[in-house]
Amino acid sequence: MTMAKRDTYTPDSLLAVAVEVFIERGYDGTSMEHLSRAAGISKSSIYHHVRSKEELLRRAISRALDGLFGVLEEPGALEGRAIERLEHVTRRVAEVLMDELPYVTLLLRVRGNTDTERWAMERRREFDHEVSDLLKQAAADGDLRDDVDIRLATRLLFGMINSIVEWYRPGRGGAVSRDEVAEAVVRTAFAGLRKP
Repeated sequence: MTMAKRDTYTPDSLLAVAVEVFIERGYDGTSMEHLSRAAGISKSSIYHHVRSKEELLRRAISRALDGLFGVLEEPGALEGRAIERLEHVTRRVAEVLMDELPYVTLLLRVRGNTDTERWAMERRREFDHEVSDLLKQAAADGDLRDDVDIRLATRLLFGMINSIVEWYRPGRGGAVSRDEVAEAVVRTAFAGLRKP
């Protein structure tokens, strides 16, 4: 039975299981034994796919970060007025968060206890800085309300987007769709940011 499961496991499906366990138990509280049990395969089978638990963490976090940084390379993030680019980035970041929910959830929960976690936190700061720069440019263009504090607005914007991981559950009866959530985030944020 273990043999059949081993044959069907891929690096991606193993990663998905690892992310679930990391979120449930915390990265520090997860052992290779926990991962082995959750995947239904032996520890040696896991080592066939990865060198270590930390490699699984890095792969998972990279998936989230690649999605977020990819947004900054999209035409909508690079062309037009800063306020329009910021709206695009806000909408797309919310969408990426929902599309990659477990991976972004894990990214948001790292605490800096390992090299990989410290690397992830630094990358998150880089991303936040890029978005903050867009807010500053929108203010310089005269498109933001004069009473908006950029640092506070950046934190509130990310706080609103990042909170989605706590309550968004796709496919549950009566749940709002991904597009409805992303649109609500943009409408709510920019009603308070844009100059009337």
